[in-house]
Amino acid sequence: MPDWAMYALAAVAGYLSGSIPFGLVITRAAGLGDIRAIGSGNIGATNVLRTGRKDLALATFLLDSLKAGLAALGFTLWAGPEAGMVAGASAFLGHCYPVWLKFKGGKGVATYAGLLIFITPLKGLLVGAPIWLGLFALTRISSLSALVAAAAVPPGAWLLGERNPVVLGGLAALSVLVFWTHRANLGRLLNGTEPRFGASKAKPGDSTGT
Repeated sequence: MPDWAMYALAAVAGYLSGSIPFGLVITRAAGLGDIRAIGSGNIGATNVLRTGRKDLALATFLLDSLKAGLAALGFTLWAGPEAGMVAGASAFLGHCYPVWLKFKGGKGVATYAGLLIFITPLKGLLVGAPIWLGLFALTRISSLSALVAAAAVPPGAWLLGERNPVVLGGLAALSVLVFWTHRANLGRLLNGTEPRFGASKAKPGDSTGT
């Protein structure tokens, strides 16, 4: 198969995998209605947690991570890390802009995490996970944790030895996209109005959604 065809297949398969709205499917199956009607209005695990169902939020996070991670892993094993990066990045785009939901999805944090674990596992776990967990524990602001972790991942991966230009370029592009999907949160962070998780009842538009 020509390289261009492989990359095209990786992009389409990754996008379709990423566009499965697990948060919406899981909450509806549990009888909780449309997750888009509460909190941030997003379909990710953070917003699912606002239903009070930690088990459903965990399931959403894992499935949203795996839909990018497994796409990346499958194409990496088949055609190399470049094709894996294309598949994983396309899954990120599918999650954020799913065709089934009129291109209105989540903000990509869980899918980015899943991609990291399967594309560059040691580097992703050593850089992204500690920063997100540490900042969230200190601030209880999910969006701030996600943004700082996303900003740190590309240079952190390079410092820890990642040298594949496609992987590094893909991580940099996805980190920029995380800032784009969190642009409303970034504005509230800058003016000091971003809510802390659990501090009060969430209103539409509050905080992050993975």
